[in-house]
Amino acid sequence: MEETSIEIQERAQQRAKKMDLQYRGALLPAEAYKLLQKSPDAKIIDVRSNAELDWVGRIPGSVEIELRSYPGMQPNSNFLDELINRVDKSTTVLFICRSGVRSSHAAMIATQSGFSDCYNVLEGFEGDKDEAGHRSTLSGWKVAGLPWEQG
Repeated sequence: MEETSIEIQERAQQRAKKMDLQYRGALLPAEAYKLLQKSPDAKIIDVRSNAELDWVGRIPGSVEIELRSYPGMQPNSNFLDELINRVDKSTTVLFICRSGVRSSHAAMIATQSGFSDCYNVLEGFEGDKDEAGHRSTLSGWKVAGLPWEQG
């Protein structure tokens, strides 16, 4: 029997508690995708830089808001304003970046700003580096075979 969105969210919330995270939950990529399928109002927020989106790939239907901008990866001072203007604070939001670090930070910023249902997508779009220093081979959204498009 296929699990419900509530079961996926509860597992992600338990994981976040174990990891001592300051937002609602932490999802694996496949869980994030299932949750998006089961909860049509949920939004995936891709916080990678525009360069990453163009060069590495995009998630169809994602809301794209840079947390840091290329080159130099300077903080986007408009990140929170853009998020507030594009997503309702009561919406379930799933943040994703390259490896899960920036998206964790984005989930914390959103939670502290009154977004009530924030999740981080662990592993991110490309996952961790392999022995050769390459991403997109061990873990992440792409390795899980989830939908994406070349930028």
